[in-house]
Amino acid sequence: MNTKDIRLTVLRGLEKNPLFFSFLKAFSRGEREDFYYEIYEAGAESDFLQKLCRMILCDDNAFARTCAKGDTPSAYLSDAYADDLNRIFSAAMSFEGDEHFNVGNPVPPFDMQLDGAGSAANLVDFYAEHGYGEFIDYRAFVYDSGKLVPVDGTPPVKLEELKDYAEEKKLIEDNILNFLSDLPYADMLLYGDRGTGKSSTIHAMLNKYADDGLRIIELRKQFLNAIPEVRAAVRDIPLKFMIFIDDLSLDECDENLSTLKAGLEGSICGGSGNVMIAATSNRRHIVKESFTDRENSVHPADSMAEQLSLSDRFALTVMFSPTDRATYLSIIAQLADDSGISCERGRLEALAERWATVKGGRSPRRARQFIDLVFACEKRGTDISF
Repeated sequence: MNTKDIRLTVLRGLEKNPLFFSFLKAFSRGEREDFYYEIYEAGAESDFLQKLCRMILCDDNAFARTCAKGDTPSAYLSDAYADDLNRIFSAAMSFEGDEHFNVGNPVPPFDMQLDGAGSAANLVDFYAEHGYGEFIDYRAFVYDSGKLVPVDGTPPVKLEELKDYAEEKKLIEDNILNFLSDLPYADMLLYGDRGTGKSSTIHAMLNKYADDGLRIIELRKQFLNAIPEVRAAVRDIPLKFMIFIDDLSLDECDENLSTLKAGLEGSICGGSGNVMIAATSNRRHIVKESFTDRENSVHPADSMAEQLSLSDRFALTVMFSPTDRATYLSIIAQLADDSGISCERGRLEALAERWATVKGGRSPRRARQFIDLVFACEKRGTDISF
């Protein structure tokens, strides 16, 4: 066996990365063509060592998981991890002066002198604060059949882009700040008409507070019974997770009803201090009721109470009321100012009202769509028509 082979223990999972694997081959066997290809594909030709540090930082391994739980790694684990770092850094520096790429410099929290033991010591605190693996690189996940799948390209909406509904947004933001500050917080139900900004507000909060440790896990209706599983998966991660259930509505006979109730309150598994449930719905009464339910029930009052009990388990309910004319036009004016719309305001309001009639009602979503249309027309120098 080639004496230049890098034998890793703790960081062996890095070998699944094509760039890292080609790096090992280039070092141990001198096979550099694949290595150069992967460097260029990854955009790492200007500072390869930074890319390498990022791969190491986001690797899911025993050392990172132990630190993230707040435990102290054993001396054996720490030494093995430091040895892996020394081997990797030594191999990387052997390419110094290669004409095809720049090795570059390490980045914090790694030791600037590329000392494995020093880097390992620094990473203990980093993982204890930021978590490990994909939770470092991604802010949003979707639960799918037992796995948390990271999401690229979450909606880039900012809180200041969502106009009006100031009181509603403040209630939500204050609750999230409590959550992030380890203060008492509440599971949230955001309900109201379509297009009033319920889901957008959740995404905007994520974008604002992701750097403070907020993460989101979207849970689709068919996986509501996985709430205990999701809680368990993130319990030892030093971040705050919102389990986000969008457009929630259930039938009385839905088997997910009792699971969601248990997830909100009274579960034998207990709550997890780093998990909050945030749901949106177009209706205050999440469980659909009908006149037939009342007619066929021996005790109709008890039946109605059962249907309302799910909503009541959300300690914070925030209503996004229907958008009246004044609010709608206020949003139009603010969005127009933000976008630099030059259309005379009286004409703009008249067009906005006609837009609402054509599209079936007023809402912040309709206002945004209208302003986007006007902006595009002005940029192209065409009439505003629809």
